[in-house]
Amino acid sequence: MARPLAGIRVLDMGTFITGPACGMLLADLGAEVIKVEMPETGDPFRAFKGDLYSPHFQTYNRNKKSITLNTKANPEDLAALDELVRGADVFIENFRPGVAERLGVDAERLQAINPRLVYATITGFGSDGPWKDRPAFDTVSQACTGFLRLLVNPANPRVVGPAIGDAVTGFYTAYGVLAALYEREKTGRGRKVETSMFEAMSHFNLDDFTHYLSVEEVMGPWSRPHVSQSYVFQCADGGWIALHMSSPPKFWENLATAVGQPDMLQRPEFESRPARIANYEKVVDFLAPIFATQPRAHWEETLTRLEVPHSAVYTSKEVVEGDLAAHHQLVVEGEGPRGTFRTIRSPIRFDGEVQDSVTPPPELGADNAEILGRK
Repeated sequence: MARPLAGIRVLDMGTFITGPACGMLLADLGAEVIKVEMPETGDPFRAFKGDLYSPHFQTYNRNKKSITLNTKANPEDLAALDELVRGADVFIENFRPGVAERLGVDAERLQAINPRLVYATITGFGSDGPWKDRPAFDTVSQACTGFLRLLVNPANPRVVGPAIGDAVTGFYTAYGVLAALYEREKTGRGRKVETSMFEAMSHFNLDDFTHYLSVEEVMGPWSRPHVSQSYVFQCADGGWIALHMSSPPKFWENLATAVGQPDMLQRPEFESRPARIANYEKVVDFLAPIFATQPRAHWEETLTRLEVPHSAVYTSKEVVEGDLAAHHQLVVEGEGPRGTFRTIRSPIRFDGEVQDSVTPPPELGADNAEILGRK
């Protein structure tokens, strides 16, 4: 299995999602990632029903090692961290501004110890500016960057979906770290790689901002589905099916055949792409009762045969147990102290190889002996 970052040592002092997600991505590429945690409690994301191995924690901490150090209260622990920093390539933290300094792990101090160190720091709203001291969490980052507005139904405003802002920020940070590592090969010096949840989610929401900055259009939750002609319909058995019809006329011609309405495209609301966009709700009102007459499997078979862009709206169980996941070896597993750990592999292939194994997330302090020479 390809490990292009083999030989790179990462000290991951991140907690919750943003920092650990960055570390996980580097670990998936073969880096040795050492998670540095507080004794006894560890990453707060560990806590779960009186235990320290929650599903939340497992999600972003595979392929890592764990050591415990209290660099603020214990000078010996700070000295141990300094020794690790001397041989490290990357350091990751996602503390609020000022916390790294109090813990003795700020960029200025650590890069004085090791000028080759790539120091990655993640904040909610930046290390300076009017919001720098505000607490930031996933929903806050989605809301303040305009992204949440695109997900929420105005008629029934509720937060929906997974922790996109947290994960996206971790991904952008890893992207910056890789660039800094590449540059270091030429300069011999590390960089301070910095991003915030605000900046990361603003960039992720690029389409929304581009429409505003280009033509002063403020997008809403229905803007993209209307333009892309995307739909979700409920079938007779309660299952859902999604269509992305886009622009080619053949998609609509084939859909008319699939739903048994050969004259459908002569209707005013269907006659052209602009008409379908302008009359989106009428299109839905026409098609929804038709899809409700047959079970999801019928529509999957029919739409596949006629090459209409679609997919059933699957649950995680259906994805994992489906043929597509099996073919692409999507699920990997490894044996750990708590039995078999299963997760979704890295999506990156190198020369056709897929990641075919995984190291389960570490127990708190599992690698103290190996790395620190202590229990």
